[in-house]
Amino acid sequence: MRSSRKYVIDTSVVVERIIKSSPYKILADRLFDAAVEGAVKLYVTHQTISEVLYTASRVYSLGGVDNPNKEAFSLILWLVSRAKPVVPDFEMALRAGELKKKLGFSIADCYVIAAAEHIGGEALFLKIEEEMKKKIEELKNLPVKFLQNLSFTE
Repeated sequence: MRSSRKYVIDTSVVVERIIKSSPYKILADRLFDAAVEGAVKLYVTHQTISEVLYTASRVYSLGGVDNPNKEAFSLILWLVSRAKPVVPDFEMALRAGELKKKLGFSIADCYVIAAAEHIGGEALFLKIEEEMKKKIEELKNLPVKFLQNLSFTE
């Protein structure tokens, strides 16, 4: 991968790597390995950090982990050691709102796309979600990629 690739990652990409039986776990692991190696630059929004903390805590709890909240917090520390938080500004907030109106996605997903535009990178979601299938033509005009379609052997 070229070092110029910049991705703002969605919650689904992060959570995928903590579920052992997940079909895209290997790809998620490779993405984060590529970030450590400097092959890609990863970014994360504050909304995604919040979602990861909540979702990971639930996943760890359902998995029988002794201290799911501690594990979820450790995951956040691990995440921000690999993905730089994008601090939203006024324009990014407005853009996320405009994307919400246009696409109807969750505000967190809209912030991922707005942040990608802001840094000149691409929003990276795990796969095409049901709500996204209805807006696939609109997504073709936005900096959006899906982990399921990427290769890390280049």
